[in-house]
Amino acid sequence: MAKYTRMLVLLLLPYIYLFSTTGAGLGLGHGHGLYVNVVDFGGKADGRTNSAQPFLRAWAAACSSFRPATIVVPSGRFLVGQVTFSGPCKNKAIKFLISGTVIAPLIDISNAADKWIGFDNIDGVSIHGGVFDGRGAALWGCKWAQRKCPDGATSLLFTNSRNFEIVGLTSKNSQLFHIVILKCQDVRVTGVNIVAPGNSPNTDGVHVQMSAGVTISQTSIRTGDDCVSIGHGTFGLLIDHVLCGPGHGISIGSLGKDHVLGQTVVSNVTVKSVIFSGTQNGLRIKTWGTLTTGYVYGVIFMDVVMRDVKNPIIIDQTYCPDNKNCPSQSSHIRIDNVEYINIRGTSYTQKAVNFGCSSSTPCRNIKLQNINLTCENQPTHSSCKNVLGTASGFMVPPSCV
Repeated sequence: MAKYTRMLVLLLLPYIYLFSTTGAGLGLGHGHGLYVNVVDFGGKADGRTNSAQPFLRAWAAACSSFRPATIVVPSGRFLVGQVTFSGPCKNKAIKFLISGTVIAPLIDISNAADKWIGFDNIDGVSIHGGVFDGRGAALWGCKWAQRKCPDGATSLLFTNSRNFEIVGLTSKNSQLFHIVILKCQDVRVTGVNIVAPGNSPNTDGVHVQMSAGVTISQTSIRTGDDCVSIGHGTFGLLIDHVLCGPGHGISIGSLGKDHVLGQTVVSNVTVKSVIFSGTQNGLRIKTWGTLTTGYVYGVIFMDVVMRDVKNPIIIDQTYCPDNKNCPSQSSHIRIDNVEYINIRGTSYTQKAVNFGCSSSTPCRNIKLQNINLTCENQPTHSSCKNVLGTASGFMVPPSCV
């Protein structure tokens, strides 16, 4: 009899485990959603034990559930090595609810990864709260010393995914880019805080490429490179109520460095209600001086404030760092239908507007309306090369378009 009792208990254990709301592993929450705590899968909040596998086991449980699932990362410091959370999943409502800090391993200069945490082929995932610490200082030191260094790891890489959101997350001290959105659709980045020193190399805040329907809003980005960088194949991007600085500004490009299949295209981009503070650039479009073809079309910059920005408004179509791999020195990517509306504040230099367009493919339909950019105790001016457009309303500096 005891033998059969033990067998019955063993058979029932998975169900006891599943339906317990206070036991290990899985639990049913309000609304019959599934709750998965990484600690119950072996995660250690001690900042020393690699919890990559417990995180992946928690993901597997949530991904295989037919019910909406919440993956809980409680308070504490969780060391997580390189991981990728892959789909497709059985449900389209997985939430990461993060109270603690997720920290990256210290970089191995001899064997560095290209990404830290990846999400691939996901649908309906959301990440709420938490701190992601890339611990990039060692790599920055290597680069500052001009030694042979790896590029470093992107902190959060999203690929081939759709309908996901990142809410209230903090990303700090990334080795390379903080957040990369690549080949994705319908993405919302809201209330995010991105932090890295102003001299940390290549620590772009958010990079968007080959993606459509991305919104970045209510976000603060302080970093050592572009606050937002926009790569080829980006359609329907909205950047709204973002604080940028220190950093290199918001950049479309650089485009055209490498020949891509078909044309290099960016279109329907809106940047509004953004404040730049002490940045190297404000609103920038940059294309390499190469034979790669394509276009940037339908861009609106509006209601933007500049505070001591070195290049508040700039188009650079002869971008060619170190004069390498730029045989023609003139871009073949067409820039057309770009509007600057209600741009105001202070420029760190007298050249507040700089349109350096291509001699082979001039900028067209550039529209300026109500521009007021001043420089302390000095007049500001504009510079125009190979640009056609119009100017209306209040105009400081005087328009050269």
